[in-house]
Amino acid sequence: MKKISMRARVLTGGATLVALGAGAFGAVSANAATPAAAPAAAVVKADVKNKNTTQSTHLTIEAATKAAQATLKAAEKENQRVSVAVVDRNGNTIVTLRGDGAGPQSYESAVKKAYTAVSWNAPTSELVKRLTNAPTLKDIPGTLFLAGGAPVTAKGAPIAGIGVAGAPSGDLDEKFAQAGVAALN
Repeated sequence: MKKISMRARVLTGGATLVALGAGAFGAVSANAATPAAAPAAAVVKADVKNKNTTQSTHLTIEAATKAAQATLKAAEKENQRVSVAVVDRNGNTIVTLRGDGAGPQSYESAVKKAYTAVSWNAPTSELVKRLTNAPTLKDIPGTLFLAGGAPVTAKGAPIAGIGVAGAPSGDLDEKFAQAGVAALN
């Protein structure tokens, strides 16, 4: 039998340890990449009667598009060039349409009017009146206290806002926004 030198034994042992370590690391990595199934006892089913959860109603993309198109069509009938925005209950934009020839400022203004209307569940023309008693309301980021925004409600709660900007007056903007709300009823 051939005698193995001390150096060869150390190198062979070291190589074996490296190989075992790499294999163990690979096994741990593979397990971390593939999450283990939760034990059956840990599965929790949603309970509609649970007081820790809430349900809300949201406007679909189809309904938001329908409302935006009806709004734009109402403005076009009166030869007005406007932008329309529909936001959800949280103020996130669902749909925006910029009519042909609408000014560049109208897009952002429409989004802000829609956000303002849904935030206070009131037409923005009504909210303008509140500024006399609370002038700092206009300082809230993302809001625009000009006529042209209308809330969309379901069961009395706001679920969306429609904002219009670009017509020569806020009254016209709001009239067109109301046409969008009406299209949903």
